[in-house]
Amino acid sequence: VVSYAVMLDVPRELIFFVSRLLAARRRQIGTRKGTRRLGCYKQAVFALAWFRDTGDLPRLGRGFGLSQSTAYRYLDEVIEVLADRVPGLREQLERALAGGAPDLILDGKIAGTDRCREKTVGRKGKTTGLWYAGRTHDFGGNIPALFYPSGVPLRVSDVLPGNAHDLAAARENVPGMLRPFCDAMPVLADVGYEGAGRGVHVPVNKPAGVTELDIGTRARNALIRSVRCLGERGFALLTQRWKTLRHVTASPGRIGLIARAAFVLVLFEHKMIT
Repeated sequence: VVSYAVMLDVPRELIFFVSRLLAARRRQIGTRKGTRRLGCYKQAVFALAWFRDTGDLPRLGRGFGLSQSTAYRYLDEVIEVLADRVPGLREQLERALAGGAPDLILDGKIAGTDRCREKTVGRKGKTTGLWYAGRTHDFGGNIPALFYPSGVPLRVSDVLPGNAHDLAAARENVPGMLRPFCDAMPVLADVGYEGAGRGVHVPVNKPAGVTELDIGTRARNALIRSVRCLGERGFALLTQRWKTLRHVTASPGRIGLIARAAFVLVLFEHKMIT
């Protein structure tokens, strides 16, 4: 067996941030000194390495001297303490409004997953996989999110099964709390969110039998699409930087928790949380 060293390309300040959260958790549950295999700093490094590369967790754990069960337990602990640091929606909306954000962007992404034996009955009465996403033709969880105009995430909601329609995601992600802010910060989305409610603006589809929309409608559609396309950067920040969200091998129900943990990491790196 040959060992080798690997560089973890995250700022040291981020490791300290996660370490402080872990230290607070250990004080809260009364962990005695010397009873853990890893200290808070090493545990933070271990978990961030998994977020960055989404490798084989038991193999990664062995590199830190952890058994398979301990590796999973330590990772779950980091995910939970990070997800607990997600700021409230009202706090985020007030911050966006105070910062002069002209609009918000609503979008969703299917995070690939496996371990999806749960079934449901589709609209046509056929039995299908609850987590099967028709738009990707694969199993996954639908993660709805709100973004600042720059594409930085503002809110990441809990995961929905892959077969959930975008409108279901919108109802999860655009609660009544958002409505008072919609006049000052309209929400831009794609046509899949048509009918999401007041304040959510989507491009207009061509009605049946119409060959071309009028010039005003086409200009509006082009404007909405040109502005909201920056929202794609938000999911890139979540899934390209923290690669574990590309394909989650944990229980599909934990995708939302992992996404919120990655959301906190993105906010910290953009100096929007301390």
